[in-house]
Amino acid sequence: MRPIFNPQLVNGPFGDPGLYLDFRFEKRALLFDLGDLAALPPKKLLRVSDVFVSHTHMDHFAGFDRLLRVCLGRETGVRLYGPAGFIGQVEHKLAAYTWNLVENYPADFVIEAWESDPDWRSRGARFCCHRRFQRESLEDRAARDGVLLDEPAFLVRAAFLDHSTACLGFAVEEKTHVNVWKNSLAELGLPVGPWLKELKQAVIQGAPGGTPVRVWWRDREGAHERTFPLAELKARVLRLVPGEKLCYVTDAVYHEDNARRIAALAAGADRLFIECVFLDEDADHAARKFHLTARQAGNIACAARAKLVVPFHFSPRYAERETELRDELEAARKTER
Repeated sequence: MRPIFNPQLVNGPFGDPGLYLDFRFEKRALLFDLGDLAALPPKKLLRVSDVFVSHTHMDHFAGFDRLLRVCLGRETGVRLYGPAGFIGQVEHKLAAYTWNLVENYPADFVIEAWESDPDWRSRGARFCCHRRFQRESLEDRAARDGVLLDEPAFLVRAAFLDHSTACLGFAVEEKTHVNVWKNSLAELGLPVGPWLKELKQAVIQGAPGGTPVRVWWRDREGAHERTFPLAELKARVLRLVPGEKLCYVTDAVYHEDNARRIAALAAGADRLFIECVFLDEDADHAARKFHLTARQAGNIACAARAKLVVPFHFSPRYAERETELRDELEAARKTER
């Protein structure tokens, strides 16, 4: 199974937190947090369709200006998601600049900002380049079960965490993954081709079994075309398996409620990206800063039964002790098992 996402941390473990999730088969990406984005070239930022901001401390939100600068004037738009109060903060960011000429740009770059409260009521606003980024309210909606974005192939779910301010953790859940059995294709005398993408989309979207699927290709003998009912192709050439789950958690103090919420959000994650800011010898300092230690992160990862754990957001005080942070996390995972 090839997952549809290719994840990478934006910066090294001592840099600003951020996760870039590139789509393998589309010119699109998701971004989690907007800290220092210098490591992402413009071509990558222009792929971003949705940005999920855990909270608006500077190291998680200062990169908004770079994203805006790169995308302004382009044929693109972006949706932003954050906790309560987020829309006002986006509005103030935009209000810091003078926009007297942007209505002349050929492309109307549009920002949608959504904020959610702990009851998962989501409020939205639109900011359009051609209207000088004046705030326009959108209709409220419910983010049921914390689901902020729900598309045919995947969804993004959030959980509220305590960082002495509301902070969101995120999980990206790929829905049923559709694999093609090439041997079965050969038995039917069918080649691979762009028609397979349409077949997969029909299956993911739950189209009826009787839906006709057009198979077309061209070879040395010319153009060919055959039609099959969706149910037949689904049974003979496709295999449906559970999709990949990724989780991104940063900036959360360790206490029972936070640990429970993170473990539930990350339950069964194939990859868990989790902060481990301090060594456990500095647990008191970590509590004052409302961050996790490596041991605490390891305990949570074990409770979540995460398959692969990627630590990040290391405190610079451990610049010469990175291995200790990683070893402490892994030791906690093994001990808890």
